[in-house]
Amino acid sequence: MGVVAEKLDVDFVISTGDNFYEDGLKGVLDPEFNASFINIYTYPSLQKQWYTVLGNHDYRGNVEAQLSPILREMDPRWLCMRSFIVSTEFTEFFLVDTTPFVDEYFTQPKNSTYDWKGVLPREDYLSNLLKDLDSALRDSSAKWKIVVGHHTIKSAGQHGVTKELEEHLLPILLANNVDMYMNGHDHCLEHITIANNGSQTQFLTSGGGSKAWRGDIQKWNPEELKLYYDGQGFMSLQMTPTNADIVFYDVFGNVLHKWSISKDLDAAI
Repeated sequence: MGVVAEKLDVDFVISTGDNFYEDGLKGVLDPEFNASFINIYTYPSLQKQWYTVLGNHDYRGNVEAQLSPILREMDPRWLCMRSFIVSTEFTEFFLVDTTPFVDEYFTQPKNSTYDWKGVLPREDYLSNLLKDLDSALRDSSAKWKIVVGHHTIKSAGQHGVTKELEEHLLPILLANNVDMYMNGHDHCLEHITIANNGSQTQFLTSGGGSKAWRGDIQKWNPEELKLYYDGQGFMSLQMTPTNADIVFYDVFGNVLHKWSISKDLDAAI
């Protein structure tokens, strides 16, 4: 990943959640922050800003620890918030906190305890999140709009489709002509293309950061499923005002899949 980032001269890194396995961080001094972040991503090209969303495993620990400015003091690359926007010259990334959408974490938590401080009452939290996202997308003049969350919307992996996101989040993405939805959660690399009002929305799963090789894939329309790789790896995204180049790599930096998208310069005007 460091070698590829050096070749591309990346501007920043996005992490799609489940940052600390299996149960998040215990607190701001948890040694896992060093073990799973600082001491792992050491390559010079990765000493850029990291924008990070929370995953369901992060909610099993102390969520406020990951959001704390103390971690940013320990490593200024780290920036994790519940939902936020990253604006560049012609692209906006809308990072969304997806874990509170999933019913089973509330109704059937099994042996796990989730840290819902700051989320309850849940209905208000989700309503405000969706309203703010819809408003931000509508107001955006960016040529490219990309939404990032931990959970899948479209996936042929083990977790598959997240019904709650399909019901509540997907309509907002489609109504606002979002170009891509990027996620983790399924421990694989995956690319699904869905037609939307004469254009296409790309669903990109980059969940191959560690635990992988699950050995299961669900049936999916082969015209939509452009890539399914069951192992570890990562993806890159290079953008200009008129072009986006998506590339998936295995852990050795071998290219698994490429996809390019073009749009007119006046498409967002």
